[in-house]
Amino acid sequence: MNPKLKILPLKDWIDTGGMPFVISGPCSAETEEQMLKTAMQLKEIGKVHVLRAGIWKPRTRPNDFEGVGEKGLEWLKKAKKSTGLLTSVEVADANHVELALKHNVDILWVGARTVVNPFSVQAIAEALTGVDVPVMIKNPLNPDLKLWLGAIERLNTIGINKLIAVHRGFHYFEKSPFRNAPMWEIPIELKRVAQGLPIIVDPSHICGNRELLESISQKALDLEMDGLMIESHHDPDAALTDSAQQISPHELKELLENLIIRNRKGNIDFQHKLEGLRTEIDKLDGELLQILSKRMEIIDEIGEYKRNNDITILQMKRWAGIIKDRLAIGTHMGLDKFFLQKLLHLIHKESINRQEDIFLNEGN
Repeated sequence: MNPKLKILPLKDWIDTGGMPFVISGPCSAETEEQMLKTAMQLKEIGKVHVLRAGIWKPRTRPNDFEGVGEKGLEWLKKAKKSTGLLTSVEVADANHVELALKHNVDILWVGARTVVNPFSVQAIAEALTGVDVPVMIKNPLNPDLKLWLGAIERLNTIGINKLIAVHRGFHYFEKSPFRNAPMWEIPIELKRVAQGLPIIVDPSHICGNRELLESISQKALDLEMDGLMIESHHDPDAALTDSAQQISPHELKELLENLIIRNRKGNIDFQHKLEGLRTEIDKLDGELLQILSKRMEIIDEIGEYKRNNDITILQMKRWAGIIKDRLAIGTHMGLDKFFLQKLLHLIHKESINRQEDIFLNEGN
């Protein structure tokens, strides 16, 4: 996976004064008064660069509030005139694109429910052919990096070079304090394979509540993400959609002021110290790989012994004992229980796969 993207650096088309790029506004445009009031309060913060609002809402179930439609674009236009803030809306089809451009929306975004469907993304891309407008692409609902990257490539291919990826978390079947699991490894991998692509984080949709917004926002900045998209409403408790995850402009101001903006690079002494520590990590990683390789060699021997003696691959009593024992040892050594569970399950899965191959290759 080595995409050849032609991306214009964020600083070349948005002046943030060296600070994180911040987008805010209500989950949904509800009334003209709500939009203007929220926009004016956001403008007063001085750290918000773009006003966002949901005009068309792709709701999970029918009969929920699905947005005000085109008239909301007029409200956005008035809010922009009053505040000078750039505007942004979600588009889910070619008609949305046409209407957003007609009303001079500055930045479009493609939502998670749309990104899961390449046909929908392609239709939006075709509607944007020849148009110079920035586009933000949220990650798909499911943790699929290729699908996310594919949407970015489709828009880049038709000439959109002002692109931003938006990390809003992923649906996950396990119990979690988050509405959508952060799975930071996926946006980090996207930064690696799509170098130069700006990535911002949507803490509102990751958290699903107000309490966790600041911690996720801080983590986003600590992981060198380029900005934040946080939902804000002048009266969050009265919001028609996702009220639990919206905060007031005043609360947003406090959140942004509490964030620590760390240096991406330190001085010479810091770099020397860091290089020394990284050399130690490289050495330890090599040792870990050697140990894993040796473990798999023993797994292969066990697989051959099971095959030759007609023993089943999965031994549940043994596996349950390993989990209990290794978790106890690992947590005592200061390792996170959830991390250990994932690591042990990955190793066990690979062990089973190798033994299955041995059983299938019997007699070869």
